[in-house]
Amino acid sequence: MRMIAAVMHEQGLPTPYVDSQPFRIEEVELDGPGEGEVLVEIRGAGLCHSDLSQVAGLRKRKLPVVGGHEGAGIVREVGRGVTGLKPGDHVVMTAVADCGHCQFCNENRPVLCESVTLARSQGLLSDGERRLSYRGHPLYHYSGISSFAQYAVTVPTSLIKIDQSIPLDVAAMFGCAVVTGAGSVFNSAKVRPGQNVAVFGLGGVGLNTVMAARISGASEIIGIDINESKFSLAKELGCTRTLNARDPNLVEMVKDLTRGGVDFAFEISGSPAAMTSANALTRKGGEIICVGLGATGEMYQYAHAGLVSEEKVFRGSFMGSCVPVRDIPRYMKYYQEGRMPVNRLKSGTMLFEDLNRNLDLLDRGEVVRQVLLPHG
Repeated sequence: MRMIAAVMHEQGLPTPYVDSQPFRIEEVELDGPGEGEVLVEIRGAGLCHSDLSQVAGLRKRKLPVVGGHEGAGIVREVGRGVTGLKPGDHVVMTAVADCGHCQFCNENRPVLCESVTLARSQGLLSDGERRLSYRGHPLYHYSGISSFAQYAVTVPTSLIKIDQSIPLDVAAMFGCAVVTGAGSVFNSAKVRPGQNVAVFGLGGVGLNTVMAARISGASEIIGIDINESKFSLAKELGCTRTLNARDPNLVEMVKDLTRGGVDFAFEISGSPAAMTSANALTRKGGEIICVGLGATGEMYQYAHAGLVSEEKVFRGSFMGSCVPVRDIPRYMKYYQEGRMPVNRLKSGTMLFEDLNRNLDLLDRGEVVRQVLLPHG
């Protein structure tokens, strides 16, 4: 079938993106689902800081590629052998899938699945197939999803069936922003009532971290960002304090507020400077939860003697250490109960022609989460 999609042919183009146009809106070809695959009509796709990283070339991708790694839509066709999903089902699309038989899948850690990671690094679906093309030439899949398109073929383990009463433009954010932010609290840190946390970066992922910390019963939830325009929403969603990341007294203020430092510092941005601050304001025996991805190969520094003598932990949290089939229904329930108002994170919706301009808005920190509506 032919469809409209946002295609990235080159990484590392300069800002403003409204001028350099890293995503070109083109008509491409999408083959139907093969055995064990599903065709989804995409009704919403979130624009994420990870998309900015890919556009900037901080992490290389097979090109040309159809962008987008979180979304939601409606199942339109299932391939032979697919069970549990049928045409008409509403689904969340997530970049986490599993092969079901490797060591990590057997340990219930699908985010680390080696075969899926290998396939996606090659721009393929998790099953090793490719269903996209452009003028007779190969097009690659982005994180096994490619949600910046009107339709996508993916594998069932990347799809979580949801209640049809949930708006699909809101559901789209659960595929990455919610599972990453909330999962870093519930799965990676396992925050307990009365503990203190700091969150560096109050975008879509960071604000989900804030909401999850509130649900977990954290005492102090300190939101930290360079953009103070985000502070009002952050307080409404659960922050007890908000501080400017560039304040020279940041570390001392947090230590005073928490009598020695936070139990958990969640670093969302991937910034080396933020990592330094996160380490400094974490108490002895505390943990720095590393959520943000910097450039491939980028090195971060810390004082090793302090790490040992203070028994701190640096813990990686990729996609919130999520198990989608377990976690997304739980987070959806929190949303329906009003405990996790994910809809508040939506800064607006956009059409294909707005995509590059909205990359600039995200790059400048002027928005939280924007959602592409591929069908208008």
